[in-house]
Amino acid sequence: MCATCGCGTDETRVTAVGTATVPVHAHDHPHDHDHDHPHDHDHPHDHDHDHPHDHDHDHPHDHDHPHDHDAADAPAHPHTHTVDIEQAILAKNDDLAVHNRVWLTERGIVAVNLMSSPGAGKTTLLERTISEAGAGRCVSVIEGDQETVFDAERIRDAGANAVQINTGSGCHLDASMVRSGLEALRPANDDLVFLENVGNLVCPALFDLGEARKVVIISVTEGDDKPLKYPHMFAAADLVIVNKTDLLPYVDFDVDRCERDARSLNPNMTWMPLSARTGDNLGAWYDWLRGLTPAA
Repeated sequence: MCATCGCGTDETRVTAVGTATVPVHAHDHPHDHDHDHPHDHDHPHDHDHDHPHDHDHDHPHDHDHPHDHDAADAPAHPHTHTVDIEQAILAKNDDLAVHNRVWLTERGIVAVNLMSSPGAGKTTLLERTISEAGAGRCVSVIEGDQETVFDAERIRDAGANAVQINTGSGCHLDASMVRSGLEALRPANDDLVFLENVGNLVCPALFDLGEARKVVIISVTEGDDKPLKYPHMFAAADLVIVNKTDLLPYVDFDVDRCERDARSLNPNMTWMPLSARTGDNLGAWYDWLRGLTPAA
């Protein structure tokens, strides 16, 4: 289990659409514990913690295993230990993200991390961007989903190269997964690579992937309260897209309130309402993409 967000350790799989699936070691993000079980010592714990110390060594403490001291006497270290693990995981991920960023920058490749809840319209926006060549660059896509290759097939049908990363019960992409995806994708120099993250407004914000920019997409059908409910996601965003504006007449969504709340968390982000379905304001999206440069 990932100590940072609690997601599972099912085997991650990388699939270049139309080719064989390549497994990536269990939720490889990217903690280096090489064990198959939670602790490295492979003896079966001869002391079962069920015995009350029947062996007669005369140590002076009379408490029977398992230590039955109450919560008030318990050491405070378990929480600290969890925090240490979380920090170690994120530090290792950040180190790998730096390597991804250097690799991308040396090749003039711009990587954009797309994050949203499920159904906000990430894939639809990408399909339209690819088909209209609105990005001004050749486009490649790394698709992140727990299961299926549905979205990667949609991207391929739209005309771009795609690799599908299935995370099993994992709820986000991480730098190690993206590294594996880039190795399978093999984007050309100066490409624009979209990293379509797993649908989730929480954990993807925590993991640097080596991208040049983070984009958060919300749809008007989700409600206008999302920035304050998911502050870390909006605080991390370089661009917030409000999608499905063609549905505004039919839903209760206050665009001004949503923008105000988002800017209270992140005054420097760019705000962009649009409709991927109708094409309304997609020109602003394409202009934003054309202005991107590889990350330093």
